[in-house]
Amino acid sequence: LALLSFGRAHSSSLNLRLFRSSSSRLYARPSVARDMKVLLLAATSLTAAAVNGPCDIYDAAGTPCVAAHSMVRALYGAYTGPLYRVKRSSDNAAKTIGVLAAGGFADSMAQDAFCDGTACTVDRIFDQSSKDNHLDLAPPGGAAPHPDRGVNATREELTVGGHSVYGAYFEGAMGYRNDKTSGVAIGDEAESMYMVASGKHYNGACCFDYGNAEIDSKDHGPGTMEAIYFGNSKVGGHGGGGDGPWVMADLEDGLWPGNMKLFPSNTPLLADFVTAMVKGTGGGFTLKGGDAQAGPLKKMYEGERPTNYNPMKKQGAIVLGIGGDNSDWAVGTFYEGVMTSGFSSDAVDDSVQANIVAAGYGHGSVIVV
Repeated sequence: LALLSFGRAHSSSLNLRLFRSSSSRLYARPSVARDMKVLLLAATSLTAAAVNGPCDIYDAAGTPCVAAHSMVRALYGAYTGPLYRVKRSSDNAAKTIGVLAAGGFADSMAQDAFCDGTACTVDRIFDQSSKDNHLDLAPPGGAAPHPDRGVNATREELTVGGHSVYGAYFEGAMGYRNDKTSGVAIGDEAESMYMVASGKHYNGACCFDYGNAEIDSKDHGPGTMEAIYFGNSKVGGHGGGGDGPWVMADLEDGLWPGNMKLFPSNTPLLADFVTAMVKGTGGGFTLKGGDAQAGPLKKMYEGERPTNYNPMKKQGAIVLGIGGDNSDWAVGTFYEGVMTSGFSSDAVDDSVQANIVAAGYGHGSVIVV
């Protein structure tokens, strides 16, 4: 066996023909790429074993997951259910994509076979928690009065744990929502949430969010949202240090880097893959961020809420890729995210970050004969 790392020119010894796409990434010719993926999945699935996921960590700490969404892996060690559903354009047929094994990674080969020769979009991202808070395509809202589109199911391919998987690549006018949830924080109740996103695909438009929002796709004013935002928006004079991108809290009518519009100690997250975290409790909130491939989280802010945001008036819907009023002009890439009941401890946050790092986001190796 020989190893071929994505993006590295080992093709001469293997006599593989490679070409460079418009995005300057190296790819094998389609037939070769499919063969390499088969071999990769076969080899890595032999060693896949159920291990604790982020939600096992949260649950054990008494801050259980009430929503657990992922395109790439199971978020519980024993999870064997669906991750997301794809719909193909040729006949509008749909297929649910699950995991290769309990606690394992997405079965991307099933998607490839189903979408071969046609285009596919993602029309549902399943909730892995017991609350069934699945995310479907977002309806029209106060800001964007049209229904949102689903992401291209094959727009971004990456590896996690050495497995080839796909992310949810948002390109504007795309978004997901659930307005009738179970167990999600309302009012001033405590909650914690994180998402893993691309650190390279973002913009300054509103709003690449994941988290708690209004239940009717309309702006109900300060405190009616509590969601993670990632990007470099400076709308209304808000932002952190430097030029971004930052993790901020979308609390409605403002993206907050701290309790003030400008908060220089909230520093840019500069990494290929980022972990972004927001936690809220009575009277205060916390922002954390870090490299999803290595190292600990940095606490960007912890303290009281901005003026006019205490107490909170959270409504308990869930959004992904959009603002609470369906503001759908942002871009970004989502890989996984979780929402919990309760305010998690720093020790739990550290354990979750370690779990994300151990998952192995990046460009792994392909095993070829």
